[in-house]
Amino acid sequence: MLLVFGLTAVFRTVSEGTFHCPQCGGDRAYRRRTGRRWLSVFFVPMVPLWRLGEAVTCRTCRGRFRVSALRTPTSQQMAETLAAGMRAAAALVLRAGDPADAAARARAAETVTGYGEPEYDGDAIDADLALRRTFLEREVARAGAQLAVEAKEWFLAQAVRIGLADGPLGEGERRELHGVADLLGMSPAYALGVIVTTEGASR
Repeated sequence: MLLVFGLTAVFRTVSEGTFHCPQCGGDRAYRRRTGRRWLSVFFVPMVPLWRLGEAVTCRTCRGRFRVSALRTPTSQQMAETLAAGMRAAAALVLRAGDPADAAARARAAETVTGYGEPEYDGDAIDADLALRRTFLEREVARAGAQLAVEAKEWFLAQAVRIGLADGPLGEGERRELHGVADLLGMSPAYALGVIVTTEGASR
């Protein structure tokens, strides 16, 4: 009897979700697949051989990418990270000034709402004020890692306006704002320029 041997690649899906497709340039559905080479008899896989590794396949353009493509945040993830970062920055600045000041709290709520948190209110502010400093700083740093230079400047300026809402910046607020700038990845000189410029524009 004639036996027909061959090698066959068999892939299976291990997970699915949404990622930022490098080829499409936007958020798309993906399948994460792993493959293995099999010895086949009459084109039927019979004996498993070596693994072929994993790849991510875009369900729109059908492009195949390394698993590392999943590390790039989606648009939704970026929006959530920026909103969380601004919440954290607002809490840090409020704590350095007068956390109970109505004008400062209103400015913080308005700013965070503008970053995509429409239900951010006084209760949410109180909850953020109670969070650990290390957590708040980490959220600001995560946001800064995704921002371009101009966006970092705007982010810091918004934090400065929160500090100015209850009056001129105090030393504690200035120190905190420089800390926020450092977490964003801004140099001290650049941060000082943004803070001074924002102060001047508010007068």
